[in-house]
Amino acid sequence: MNSLSVAISPCPNDTFIFGAWVLGLVPPPAGRDSRFFWHDVQELNQGAFAGEWDVVKVSAAAALRLQDRYTILPCGGAFGLEHGPKLVTRRDFRGTPRTIAVPGLDTTAVRVLDAALQGNFTPVPMIFHAIVDAVLAGEADAGLLIHETALVYDRYGLILHTDLGRWWSERTGGLPLPLGSIVARKELGDDVHAALAGCIRASILRARADRPAVMPLIASLARELDEATLEQHIAAYVNDFSLDMGPDGQAALNALQTLRDLS
Repeated sequence: MNSLSVAISPCPNDTFIFGAWVLGLVPPPAGRDSRFFWHDVQELNQGAFAGEWDVVKVSAAAALRLQDRYTILPCGGAFGLEHGPKLVTRRDFRGTPRTIAVPGLDTTAVRVLDAALQGNFTPVPMIFHAIVDAVLAGEADAGLLIHETALVYDRYGLILHTDLGRWWSERTGGLPLPLGSIVARKELGDDVHAALAGCIRASILRARADRPAVMPLIASLARELDEATLEQHIAAYVNDFSLDMGPDGQAALNALQTLRDLS
């Protein structure tokens, strides 16, 4: 039986969700072996558009565009409740940001930023962990931060310009912000999709029950290495919507689909 190719990011919420599966601590889906690949979120988006993997963590905005080829699984995604992407500037910056360093043009963060600023900026795409240095060096007026860096921007002497999680919540009546989704090839079929969802849920529950078993993997791949930041990141983006997005999660995806109507 063919193995499954599974591509995710090395950020703490993904490695927490998939860690027990990666480490073989839960039964594999449908009895199939899995090969894991680690990539930046924009690389994952681009790879999914090219059809490179069977199961992929992508930006929720990209997942909506991939539905002709992939099925969005009901679990494993990242939904922000109190946190989301942050638009930050240098302390000495004045005025309206015109050039903004962003973590890839296909990300949910850029889609929400585009609606919030009504498209009045020039994006400068780069890998997410290069954004802080680009802003500090004056290569862009502002930076759009995601993952754990968005939680500790003040550590780098940056200040908050726009909290996109708050912007989203105010315009959707408090819906969670769908940041990332897990998608699986349609041709795998409903039975394998169900098995994948079961494996992902089992992996989350195992990680919750036995954190020491997965934390070394999480720490080895994270950009911010201190334990408090890792725990803050996991708490921010792994929640009950990761186990099952349910009706509110689907409503959030629907709102993201028609995002320009919110601005």
